[in-house]
Amino acid sequence: MCIPLAGKPRDLLLYLLAVFLAAVSASTFAQASLSAALDQYLRIQTQGLPGKASYIIGRLDQQAQATPCSAFEPFLPQGSRLWGRTTVGVRCLAPTVWTVYVPVQIRVAGNYLVTARQLSPGQVVSAADVITQSGDLGTLPTSIVTDPAQAIGMTVRNGVAAGQPLRSDLLTAPWAVQQGQSVKLLSSGAGFTVSNEGKALNNATDGQVAQVRTSSGQVVSGVARLGGIVEVAY
Repeated sequence: MCIPLAGKPRDLLLYLLAVFLAAVSASTFAQASLSAALDQYLRIQTQGLPGKASYIIGRLDQQAQATPCSAFEPFLPQGSRLWGRTTVGVRCLAPTVWTVYVPVQIRVAGNYLVTARQLSPGQVVSAADVITQSGDLGTLPTSIVTDPAQAIGMTVRNGVAAGQPLRSDLLTAPWAVQQGQSVKLLSSGAGFTVSNEGKALNNATDGQVAQVRTSSGQVVSGVARLGGIVEVAY
């Protein structure tokens, strides 16, 4: 920048003051816009979390605060999640391109389930097996179960000790058919439906493939349905 030296000292002083204020305003605008972009992004992205979400944005990078930017694009880096202590990236798209990463802490106040007693592998979860607690879900795994309807009637994969937070990855859907069970075999095709009976050769949840041995010894594959039904399409 070329500063004219001619003129009255007062004019020169006012000129330098204007340049300084313009630089400060640009820096302040960049910082405010970065904060606003982050706030808007986090407010929208946390709306679907299972509870009342709040967040704290960590210290902004000094260079990001001082560098003017007219277009910000927040994003979630690969491997990060909007849960607990995490990191959010922000790209500046103009007038220059740069990226900064901002630490963020997300708290989610809500209810979650813990086991009221020890659960054994293969056990079907009942209402008496779980209790509801309140707390910060952001300190728990994202697979934490927050609704009793997500657990009751499900089957326990592995044993869970009493008083432990219940996670969805510890549960599986109940068996629609079980190995050795007598099942109803519904075979259908173009213009026909035939009902038969057989023995299930494997366990299967609703929608999984089940193999069935018919009374004639033939083995067929079909889709397991609740109630001990296997559908075979031709």
